[in-house]
Amino acid sequence: MKKTKAGKRSSTAKSKGGTKTVEEYVAAIPEPARSSFDKLRATILSVVPAKATETISYQMPAIRHNGVLVWYAAFSNHCSLFPTAAVMDEFKNELKSFTTSKGTVQFPLDKPLPVALIKKIVKARVAQSESKSKKQR
Repeated sequence: MKKTKAGKRSSTAKSKGGTKTVEEYVAAIPEPARSSFDKLRATILSVVPAKATETISYQMPAIRHNGVLVWYAAFSNHCSLFPTAAVMDEFKNELKSFTTSKGTVQFPLDKPLPVALIKKIVKARVAQSESKSKKQR
């Protein structure tokens, strides 16, 4: 996994002016969100392609490989995964017990992180991205 510096967009850090790297973003996360975020990040990184890069996009950490695969972030009461609407629709039955929106799922800090489900979602997003990339060639 390569790491890149942030693009032209600002970051989601709570500090004034935002962060420029994922490490700065992570350092600004207070407990208990930090432990859940670390587990979410590790889960995502465990299933993305080796050539994928971690960056800041839309003020939050993101994984890039043929474009952005997923975004993820920490909040005071939950951590969120932003895998795009198409992938969310594919897993709508498995996500019924979570707060969701068109392209986002929230994982409450007071419940165990559904690691297997997160891996399935990210793998589906990778497959979708790679399929799209092959069609463009």
